[in-house]
Amino acid sequence: MNIAVVTVVAGRHDHLRAQLRGLAESSVTPAHHVVVSMGDKDIAGIVDASPNDATVVELGAVSHLPLSAARNQGARAAVSSGADLIVFLDVDCIPGTDMLGRYASAAAETDNHRTLLCGPVTYLPPRDVDWTAAELMENTDPHPARPAPPPGLVIDGTDYDLFWSLSFALTPTTWNHIGGFHEEYTGYGGEDTDFAATARAAGVGLRWVGGADAYHQHHPVSSPPVERLDDIVRNSAVFFRRWNRWPMEGWLAEFERAEMIERSRDGRIRVVR
Repeated sequence: MNIAVVTVVAGRHDHLRAQLRGLAESSVTPAHHVVVSMGDKDIAGIVDASPNDATVVELGAVSHLPLSAARNQGARAAVSSGADLIVFLDVDCIPGTDMLGRYASAAAETDNHRTLLCGPVTYLPPRDVDWTAAELMENTDPHPARPAPPPGLVIDGTDYDLFWSLSFALTPTTWNHIGGFHEEYTGYGGEDTDFAATARAAGVGLRWVGGADAYHQHHPVSSPPVERLDDIVRNSAVFFRRWNRWPMEGWLAEFERAEMIERSRDGRIRVVR
């Protein structure tokens, strides 16, 4: 199977290097790795310095990170390269040795090829040295909010709001049927929930792939992510207009309790402070 990995990136250079090392150690070698740089001119040098055969796509200068547009551009490059399977992997994630092979097996066993395939993700603790493949396996502890079947088992999912863009795979047929990510979303939040909602509305299935493990490298976060407030408010309004409900409800509720935003039942939302 011709597998293409798509990674979108701005900053996170050490994380990208770790991902490149992880892909080099994969039990299944991807035929293509498309790295989409969102205005980061250093990405090409990082990729060139690695032994991986990766292609860098430059989006040029950006303001709000165009995550949707970048993923769409990466998918177009993957399809043009002749990929049979597109694997989206967040730049923060190191692939497990068997991740690509598990995704490929699940895709081959899917009858209608119109399915989103999602693998478990382990959130790693902070450390100053590189993770080895053996250490990653020893620290496997998938996020408890998502299904994590045992290796070799693939189960159907029903809650599309659990979909996340950290690690997922699909065929070009499925990608074209969904139509890609909605590019009105810019900056952080909402675009992956919208993508899953679009997939569900289009009759695309959701399956969780045991053993397709990815490992999310540590970086500082805040909860709720107040530094992303403007992005979340803007993208939440887009999502409400398209689906008549709010995304990221937990964060929005926390912002409300802190009197940082106000929202109404008709989809209006604004930053108070």
